[in-house]
Amino acid sequence: MPFFTAGDPDIKTTSDLVRAASESGANLCEIGVPYSDPIADGPVIQASYQRALDAGFKLQDVFDMGKVLDQEVQTPLVTMVSYSIVYRVGLLEYVKRAKASGYAGAIVPDLLVEEAKEFAAICRDEDFSLIQLVTPTTPQSRQVEIAESSSGFLYYVSVTGITGERKSLPENLAESVTWLRSQTDLPICIGFGISGVDTAKQLAPVADGLIVGSAIIRRVFEAGGRDQAIQSVSTFIQELRQAMDQV
Repeated sequence: MPFFTAGDPDIKTTSDLVRAASESGANLCEIGVPYSDPIADGPVIQASYQRALDAGFKLQDVFDMGKVLDQEVQTPLVTMVSYSIVYRVGLLEYVKRAKASGYAGAIVPDLLVEEAKEFAAICRDEDFSLIQLVTPTTPQSRQVEIAESSSGFLYYVSVTGITGERKSLPENLAESVTWLRSQTDLPICIGFGISGVDTAKQLAPVADGLIVGSAIIRRVFEAGGRDQAIQSVSTFIQELRQAMDQV
């Protein structure tokens, strides 16, 4: 499940990257909605948000892009969006606009489970997935609460802290995910810290999906141009896909 920042370096390139990801074996694409005060994002994604905002990104750009991609790719799309943006737009209005633009759901990293009831009910009524995060420090009772108010899948944060590539992951990660799987029927997808083939192979046996963000955003930034970025990201996704399929 690759992550792309909408509008970095521009919306057209983001659209092209999503198309390329779909063709390269991605099962779902996560579209980050740039925000001036990102939640849990490391320096690579923070910088991509700032570049997009500096270039004039507007929320409507995400919706316009989704409408076009919905006609061109079969891969489901979800937004990664701050609850403050959803709240400002209006809970029901955001869901309706996102659905009309082809998005299947939203990952909302800063939505507290205590405040999720209303939005979760709206998402259920509108057949729109509300994907919430569980972290290594989330108490087990709270993990169950989060799972009960989520839909689509659960986003399991592999490490404590912010997003970013890591060479190693916690030893008890598999055990923690296995326990959570016994508490919910939702698929559990792991994100944060997945840097490449080695970490993908390590996590593939215990995860229903892997979310890769910083490693992809870094490749886009370092590529030096649109065509180079598409080629670099496509190759990387194909490598991850192959590594996961071999496990």
